[in-house]
Amino acid sequence: MIADQQLLERITNNPHIIMGKPIIRGTRLTVAYILGLFAHSATHDEILEEYKGLAAEGLGACRLVAQSHCL
Repeated sequence: MIADQQLLERITNNPHIIMGKPIIRGTRLTVAYILGLFAHSATHDEILEEYKGLAAEGLGACRLVAQSHCL
């Protein structure tokens, strides 16, 4: 399993991409957007099927970000 720090490295923000919102590295998918999909009952597999270039670790990183901000 990938360590938490390695997962968090998959999240980045750049003021020139989507106004600096945290995104999954190499995509234009924001963490908030992915978390919204999960909140609306989308499954891991459904999201990965819809966004072919997205790796499962990116989804794990989004969940880790949410978890760390809720503590």
